[in-house]
Amino acid sequence: MAVVMDADRVSRSLTRIAHEILERNRGVQELALVGIRARGVPLATRIAADLRQLTGVDVPVGALDITLYRDDLMLHAVGPQPVIRRTEIPFSIDDKVILLVDDVLYTGRTIRAALDALIDFGRPRAIQLVALVDRGHRELPIRADYVGRNIPTSRQQSVQVRLQELDGRDEVEVEE
Repeated sequence: MAVVMDADRVSRSLTRIAHEILERNRGVQELALVGIRARGVPLATRIAADLRQLTGVDVPVGALDITLYRDDLMLHAVGPQPVIRRTEIPFSIDDKVILLVDDVLYTGRTIRAALDALIDFGRPRAIQLVALVDRGHRELPIRADYVGRNIPTSRQQSVQVRLQELDGRDEVEVEE
């Protein structure tokens, strides 16, 4: 196992992403962040905190559970029941620019499921994708608008993101 991002690198990447979001959107007035459970939620919260520090404006943050939207749900139907967590989007997404946040972008299937789930809540003006790590190997035509770090991997490797809020430490590891 190799640590490819330590706590400092994770923090600096999120701050850089916040700056890129501000530059691209020319402010935060029409923005809202929605994190994909589980690790996208604390990442979205941290980006919102960086945006607040840069602009003085609170950007709304929501949490999205995509379990029932996954296209691989039936592949696991013979095993244990899927764990369904709460989706919490305490604001209207209509006509907003939604920043959809996830920890690792891989095949694109999680993002496809998240887009389906998000559209059930309204009609955003636009959706921009934020990923802490892009590891490649896309199966769908999906790309991130903001990436913390591109990490080339083989399909046999695994990228593990650990965050203080859930795991007690911040780091990204590539496992064989």
